[in-house]
This record gives sequence, structure tokens and C-alpha cells, in this order.
Amino acid sequence: MTSSEKSTSQHIGIVGCSAEGAALCYRTICSEGAGLLGPHAHPEVSMHTHSLSDYVECLDAGNLEGVAELMLSSANKLAAAGADFLICPDNTIHQALRFIEDRLPLPWLHIADTVADKAREQGYQCLGLTGTRWLVNSDVYPEKLQSRGLNFIRPEQDQREEISRIIMEELVYGHFRQPSVEYFQMVIKELQKAGCDAVILGCTEIPLIINDQNSVLPTLDSTRLLAHAALSRAVND
Repeated sequence: MTSSEKSTSQHIGIVGCSAEGAALCYRTICSEGAGLLGPHAHPEVSMHTHSLSDYVECLDAGNLEGVAELMLSSANKLAAAGADFLICPDNTIHQALRFIEDRLPLPWLHIADTVADKAREQGYQCLGLTGTRWLVNSDVYPEKLQSRGLNFIRPEQDQREEISRIIMEELVYGHFRQPSVEYFQMVIKELQKAGCDAVILGCTEIPLIINDQNSVLPTLDSTRLLAHAALSRAVND
């Protein structure tokens, strides 16, 4: 690819929430950009993150409008920085997107659309859904999966709570403990027994400890799938 072709790739804006998930998405875009653009090359990328505590305070209070305003604030700052489109490597806060869709300054790639499209492409029929309790209890994934004729199963309520605890008390801080890995593996085995043929890693930190090598079900890595979709749009559009 020529220098002029590299310069025409679009500028990706990342609306960040939790550091580990946002960092994994950013690293994926930069490291895999070379496969499309040439050695050491990747599209221009900007990221803005409010403090995670601001998001958690809103989520704990059930204040999705507050979550949405934080997202919009980041979106506006990224638009001012020259981004061409936006992604958000955080599944949970996508439940607030509906409050600001008509005010977004730029196109937004929805993480659950990306995952659901991949699930359909791979021929899966029933997906296990893992993530924070806020995400798993929400309609973020169900409506995207059902619109594509896909079924899903949520973990049991006590499992949702423990998974959420692991995410919020360990993974977002970059703490990766073997007992937590084993807990995720146990939950995924139960989802397999319940009829799932793949599992959605619906928190952007989960791929840091669970992958196709240590899961009994094929994994749909929401973080990297979103990064791949952003790269494709940036280069091909």
C-alpha cells in the first residue's frame, strides 16, 4: 500500500470506559493494522476516557441517562479531535446509547452488532452471554441476536453476580487470578450443557483471561471483533 493510500484511511475515535478493555482494543487496532497497511502502519486513532468511577456511579444508581451523557461528552471531544467514526470497547454502557443516538456527532459502530454478525457468519445458533451483571441483565445483546434469528442463554443469577465481581474487582485493575479463570470455565461448561454452541465474551476485559484455548466453547471476543471491524471500516471506507 502506498503512502497516499495509508493517509486516506479513516481516523478511529475510541470512547473508552475501563482501561484494560480500551487498551486491548487500541493495541489490537495498532498491532493488526500492519496486516492491512504495511509494516508498523495503522490508522490514526484517538481515545477519550472519563473516570471509570463516573460510569460506575451512574450504573449503580440506574442512571443510564447519566451514562449516556458521559459517552456523548467523549464522542464530542473525539469529533473535535478529527475522528471520522466512533467505537466503544465497553459492552455494558451500550445500553445507554439509545439516549444519545440522535445527538451523536459521528457514526458509531455498535459492539453487539459486530459480535452478532460474526456469530451468524460462523453458523452458531445459541450463544452463552457473559459480562457484568448490568450487561447480562440488559437487552444490549438479546435484541441484536434475536434480530438475526439467534438464541441466547444467560448464566444463573448467582453466576452473574460472581462474574461481575471478578470483572469489577479484579479484571479492570489488571489482576488475573487462576481461581477466577476456573470460575469462568465452570460457567462456560454449564452454558455448553444448557445447549450453547459458543460463548460471547461480553465484557472487554474477559478476553484477557478466557480464549479459545481454555474454553470448552468457541469464544466470540467482543474486544477484538470490534477492533477488527474498526480497522476494516477505516481502511475500506
